[in-house]
Amino acid sequence: MMSYRLLPVLLISVLSGELPAEENWAQFRGPTGRGHTLATNLPTSWDESNIIWKTELKGSGQSSPVVWGDEVFLSGASEDGTERYVMCFSKTDGSLVWSETVVSDSPEEIHSMNSRATPSCVTDGKNVVAFFGPAGIHCFTTKGEKQWSVDLGIFAGSWGIAASPIIVDGKVIQNCDSMGGSRLVALNLEDGSEIWSTRREEKPRGGWSTPILIDTGERRELVLNGEFGVRGYDPDSGKELWFCEGFNGRGTPVPEFADGKLYVVNGKPGDTYCVQPGGSGNVTNTHRLWSASRKGGRDLPSPVVVDGYLFISSMSGIVSCYDADTGEIFYSERLVDTGSVEVAAAPLVANGLIYLQTVTGGDVVVIRPGKELDIVSVNTLGIDAKDETFRATITPTGGQLLIRSGTMLYAIGE
Repeated sequence: MMSYRLLPVLLISVLSGELPAEENWAQFRGPTGRGHTLATNLPTSWDESNIIWKTELKGSGQSSPVVWGDEVFLSGASEDGTERYVMCFSKTDGSLVWSETVVSDSPEEIHSMNSRATPSCVTDGKNVVAFFGPAGIHCFTTKGEKQWSVDLGIFAGSWGIAASPIIVDGKVIQNCDSMGGSRLVALNLEDGSEIWSTRREEKPRGGWSTPILIDTGERRELVLNGEFGVRGYDPDSGKELWFCEGFNGRGTPVPEFADGKLYVVNGKPGDTYCVQPGGSGNVTNTHRLWSASRKGGRDLPSPVVVDGYLFISSMSGIVSCYDADTGEIFYSERLVDTGSVEVAAAPLVANGLIYLQTVTGGDVVVIRPGKELDIVSVNTLGIDAKDETFRATITPTGGQLLIRSGTMLYAIGE
């Protein structure tokens, strides 16, 4: 087993006047789409003895758990991709409440690191929406009753899809980037009818990034990363508002939004950069506030900002920390003393700490942001690394953590 640069485990103090945690975690990376939670009662140290329950999933996939009340929603796919599954589990004990099957006549090609059930579901407490690329987008009630289905295209290419739907003002917003033609689309949540569709110049790669809704203080914007850079859209009309060029392509990671600024990285090696939203047209020369070099290679998780520190991990397990205001780099180090670990899932931020999960075995490294790499704890599920892979993001709920591998769902807590 690899030896982590583990510093002494630090006790986490409980703040007085504790903020209430989110009642629901209804979409990919939670209410903001940025992976931050207000919860202050989540575990920071655990092992296999802290597994409250675990349940085997139907099929396999990489979608992250979303939660509404006592229900957890996930998607999966059969090995050959001819069937896709939307599943509902009890948060109390992990028992299956219901499962519905979507048939796919022409399963898409996927990359070996992807799955045919990577986009996470989204729910408003009444409806659950699941997106399967060329197998369509589908809406069910939270009781499992089919509402509508829409064919959004063939999604040409050999990479597969990963972008999750979000719900904004009764509209389902879906990134439909594809090598065969890209667009951002809004559907009516009630019946699936198209409200608007906006062409995107992102053909070279598939659609992996999920849009986030931000408020600049003057207007709301849908922000979406892409092959050539990051763009802002009007959520009401779909009109493109602004575009800022990126570095070297593959617009996978979801941008971070903190203190009125956007922090962006692309999936290929290249600089990280900071953008002031709220502009018009090509804002590369006017609204890109700074850029800074980044180590670690390609296909990295999304960045996060905590207490003025910008934190970025590469897929190869090289973590870097910057001053969020200036882009000054404080460190760039490996999570392990020797060798490397693979990190794919976007991080969770809770109580000022960053939760970063490894692909093999599902170890979770908890990091305190600062000018030096400060590892609070390294936590294991006691799983043989060859048996399960973990590429879904961690979901916080009710003082517990929901952790999904390709084929299993775990609840971690006291």
